[in-house]
Amino acid sequence: MAVLAALGALAPLVMLVVWRRQDLLGVVLALLCVLMTMIAGVAVSAARQVDDPEPADRSAALGPPELMPYGIDADTLDALDPRDALRAVRDRRRGSNGLSGR
Repeated sequence: MAVLAALGALAPLVMLVVWRRQDLLGVVLALLCVLMTMIAGVAVSAARQVDDPEPADRSAALGPPELMPYGIDADTLDALDPRDALRAVRDRRRGSNGLSGR
C-alpha cells in the first residue's frame, strides 16, 4: 500500500514540475500529491507497528492488589483526597491500620 501511495504521489508531482501550471489544476495536483504522500507515510507507520510486538500487560504481571506494596493501587489513590491518601500510605507503612505508635 505504501509503495502504491508513493507512486501515486510521484505522478502528480512530475505533472506539476513538467506542466508548471499555476491555476486550479495545479492546486488540485499539489493537494493530491500531499494527500498521497500522507497516505504513504501512514501506511509505512502501520507496517512498522505490525512488526513490533505488543507490550506485556504490566498489571497482570504484578499480581493481585493485596500483594502490591502497601496494598494501595493507583485507582484508590486517585479516588482519595491527597491528605487521606498520604495518611493511608503512612498507616500501611507502619502496619498499624490507623493506630500510630507515637
